[in-house]
Formats: sequence, C-alpha cells, structure tokens
Amino acid sequence: MRKILLLLCLFIVKNNFGQIKPFRFAFLSDTHISSPNGIPEEDLRRTVADINSRNDIAFVVITGDITELGMDSELELAKRILDSLHVKYYIIPGNHDTGWSESGGVSFTSVFGSDKFLFDFNGIRIMGCPSGPYVRMSDGHIPRDAVNWMDSVLKKTDSRQPIIFFNHYPLDNSLDNWYEAVDRLKTKNTIAYLCGHGHANKAFSFEGIPGVMGRSNLRAKAAVGGYNLVDVSADSIVFTERRPGVETRPSWAGIRVTEHHYAEDTAYPRPSFAINQQYPHVKEKWRFASEANVVNTPAVTKDIAIFGNSLGKIQAVDLKTGKATWNYQTGGAIYSSAAVKDEKVVIGSGDGNIYCLNKTGKLLWKVKAGAAVLGSPLIDDSTVYIGSSDHQFRAIDLKSGKEKWSFNELKGPVVSTPLLYLDKVIFGAWDRNLYALDKTTGGLAWKWNNGSTVLNFSPAACTPVAFDSVVYVVAPDRYLTAIDAITGTILWRSKEAGVRESIGMSNDGKWVLAKSMNDSVVAYAASREKQNPAWFVNCKYAYDHVPSMLVEKNGLVFFGTRIGVVYAIGLATKQVAWAYKIDNSMVNTVKVVDASHIVASTMDGKVIMLEISK
Repeated sequence: MRKILLLLCLFIVKNNFGQIKPFRFAFLSDTHISSPNGIPEEDLRRTVADINSRNDIAFVVITGDITELGMDSELELAKRILDSLHVKYYIIPGNHDTGWSESGGVSFTSVFGSDKFLFDFNGIRIMGCPSGPYVRMSDGHIPRDAVNWMDSVLKKTDSRQPIIFFNHYPLDNSLDNWYEAVDRLKTKNTIAYLCGHGHANKAFSFEGIPGVMGRSNLRAKAAVGGYNLVDVSADSIVFTERRPGVETRPSWAGIRVTEHHYAEDTAYPRPSFAINQQYPHVKEKWRFASEANVVNTPAVTKDIAIFGNSLGKIQAVDLKTGKATWNYQTGGAIYSSAAVKDEKVVIGSGDGNIYCLNKTGKLLWKVKAGAAVLGSPLIDDSTVYIGSSDHQFRAIDLKSGKEKWSFNELKGPVVSTPLLYLDKVIFGAWDRNLYALDKTTGGLAWKWNNGSTVLNFSPAACTPVAFDSVVYVVAPDRYLTAIDAITGTILWRSKEAGVRESIGMSNDGKWVLAKSMNDSVVAYAASREKQNPAWFVNCKYAYDHVPSMLVEKNGLVFFGTRIGVVYAIGLATKQVAWAYKIDNSMVNTVKVVDASHIVASTMDGKVIMLEISK
C-alpha cells in the first residue's frame, strides 16, 4: 500500500483536469453465469449484495463473459441478478456471450438494451464496446460496426477530453484488430483502458495507453469471489480488490491521470501482408467492405455474390465489379450462408425468420421460426433444409415457403450447413449430437455423439463430408471420426493430427482433409478401416482454430485461416500453390467460382474476388 501511494505521489503533476471530480465505481468481469465449474450465480449475488451494502459506489461496469455459453436463459438469469443492484450498471459482452450464442448476439442486446455504453461522469468520458468472435470460434474481434461507432464518438470528442475505455479483451493480439482500437484511442486523451478476459488483476501498457485487467468475479479455489473498487480523482486512478463480505485488500495498481499526447514516431507491431508478394499471380479483382461483420460464405450466381452482415442486411454485389446491386434489411444479425437455386435466394436471420428473395432482392416468402436462425440452408430439388435455434430442423418447399416437415427433438441450436447423403440430411447441433434425418419424412435415422458431456465439444460448427457410406466429422474434442452412414455407429476415431472444426474431401473421395491446429493440412485415406494421417502439407499458418471448411477444385484445395489468409494447396504436389492475405480476421469457408476465381469473406466485413493468373 505504501509503495503504491508513494508512486502515485511521484506521479502527481499539475494538470488541466480541474473539472474531474472524485468518484468511485465497481469494476466486475467474467461472471460466467451457468459455468459448470463452481457456483457463479452465488458469487454474483454475493457481489451485488456487497455493492448494495455500500454508499460510496457511483455505478458498476461489467466487462464481458457474463455467461458461459450466451444462452438466452443464462442472459436472463444474469440480468435478474444484476437488476437488483441499487446503482446503475453498464455492461458489454465477451467471447463466451457471443461465440456460442444461440441468438447470434441478438439476445444480449435485447436483454440488456445495448452492447455498448457511452456517458460522461464527473468530467470523464466513459465508453465501452463489444467484442466477439460471434457464432464461430476465432480470435477476439471488435465488430466492424463497433469500430465505426468508435469513429463517430471519437470524432465528436475534444482531443483533451479524458476518456476511460472498456472492452472484454486486452489491447493485444488476442484481439485480431487490436491495432485499430489502439490507433483510434491514441488520437485522443485516453487515460485508461480497462478489460477482463484473463481472470486476474494485472496492470498493462498498451503502446503507452495505461491498461488494467480486472479479475473474474468467480471464486475459483478461494472461499469467495471478488471485484475491484476503482477510485478516480483529478490526478490518479487507484484499483483495490474487494472480496465481498470479507475484506478490502490493499490497493494493487495505480494510474497517473495526466493529459496524454501519444507519440506517433514509435513503431509497434502490426499485421504483415508480405505473404502477398510471394505470389504475384494472385490479385484482387475487386473488394467490397460491408459496414458490419460478415460471418458467412457468399452465395454466387452468374451475376452476383450474396451474403449477410451482422447488422441484419442481406447484400448483393456485382460479380464482375464488386459494386453493390441491392440490399434487403432483416431484423437481426445474419450468420447464415445464403443458398441459391432457380433464381431464388434463401437465408436465415437472427430475427427468427427464414427468408426467400428473388434475384433482385424482392421478398418472395419468409418462414417464422421460434428463435434465431443461424444455420445455413441446403437446397435439394425443390426442398430447403435448414436448422435454427428453436431446437428445430425444417424442410421447406422452395416455391411456396410451406413447411414439409419439422424435426423438434434437438436440445440445442444449429449453426452449420447440413450434408445431404444417401437420402439423409446430416448435421450437428450444440447439444453434443450429430443427427441423420430421412430427407423425405424428417424421421430420425440415427444420432451420434463423441461421449463428452461438454457442450462446447459438440460437432456443431463443422459441415460433415461423406464417401462410400462413411460420414466424417471433426469437433473441438480434436478427433476426426468416421461413422457408418447407414447405422450411425463409430467405425474409427483419430486424434493424432490435432484437428478441430475444419474438414473437406477430395472430389474423387480418396482423401479426407482437415486443418490441424498448427501450421498443417492433414490428409487421411477415406476408409472404413482405422487410418493414421497419410500426409501433411506444412502451410506455416501457425496456430489456427477457425471452422472454415476445405474445398477442392481441379486438384487444388482452398481454405481460410484465422489471420485473414486464403491458401491453395495442390493434392498432387502436396505443397502450397499460393496464399493471399485479405485482412487480419477470420476467413469464412471460401466460394470457389472456378480454378481462377475465388470469392472470400472475412469476419471484418471484407468480401473480395481473387483472380489467379497462369
């Protein structure tokens, strides 16, 4: 305590912030409601009661991972507990609230009113924004619309106005677009950046911006959990850990409050695009930047590419020029990849509807589900097959929009594209199971799970592949599993290659392909007999865990990575044919138009066409 106070005394300087009046607020993070490890609801109730017993707290800020899996029931429980606070609270989501969210993040906003906050208090501007990833596993990411919001707020903020900024993640490369936030905050007088995510009290400097990570509210192995009391004055910000109902510990961190003018001449790490120089025959034909995240694969017709964004907009761009041709606004975030047939576009939305538009963006029909529709449609003949978050999987007539059948025995949401194989519709859900339904009746043919009780290990993000009456699937348990397509019984499993949720198959059915979580694509021989990895291609993409499927065309296998790079590898050469970096965020499963043209989209809202010359 004496050491920290001495440091603060040394830091005190005369400043121009006479307008700052002292105040105290409570800083909570990582409450993880419904976590299987511990009793997070009791920990949060204890913290709320402790805050209510005091009369010196102006407001409360909670910096994400409010829930364990972003389920509606978890969000509603968290809100009931937090609503018992006697002071106002401000809250933003973290990766646990968004990455497995059954609503695509829509419910967080509807339950809590917003996923951002902005207010001025006692002379300081206080603001916070959300971070993902949303629906898919990836690095942390400040959504494109939130970055645009930052721009609009900071543009109206005086350069001398003190700012305290909140996010779930620290401002480092655990956020794939950390540098965008840093560069913006350094243009203003940002006096502190506060975050959670790491579950520990820790002080940082983010390129000179003073930073503090707050502990989790969970007790872990201790008797009680905890939170931080933050005391703000004209010359300092002091952090003190409070163990609710037990003790206030000595102050553990302090930040000097002074007017910041961040240096512009210091070089800091930024993403490198040097890989593009290695393959000059790969060029962007066009690039379209959506105003929000694009976490789906564009559908392609002979004229247009169609995709949705996280603000609920279905967008179409000209396939030759990349210029916008039409938009259609839905009422919720879109994470569903569109499917096109007979000049009809089908796509799901977080507003709970399945939409069918014509090629000019006019609504033909929509089907109301009981919850968000994050799953992607598959169209076969005149039938649309699609799963949703109301724990149902539907078959819908493409022409009329009338439901043909519905399977309602799911225990979790569907977020992937189904596989149609041997008259069965095969897909995973976030309920631990892989399902096979009769495509005509919707009757259950079989279901399979990997034996884990952990919902996060469900085979839900992967689109299965199949050949010779064998279905292959990968999941976060890091196994590749071969399943009999008729009976649903396990034929064999392999964990040797360290795969996760990305899979593909060669067009001849000879090879099952998957991304390992470190550098390499692995191939297994397709077989009913137990297989070991047959060969690897070291692509040097480093650590990767995003669920982007592998697609083969004319002997090349295409896939995207978490750091914005599209790769093509040769099946015959077993080498990288080319690579191209789009931005620094997750690349969704790519759409291969032909061997010379690839349409790819990234989580940051970039949609591009790559053209490969010979």
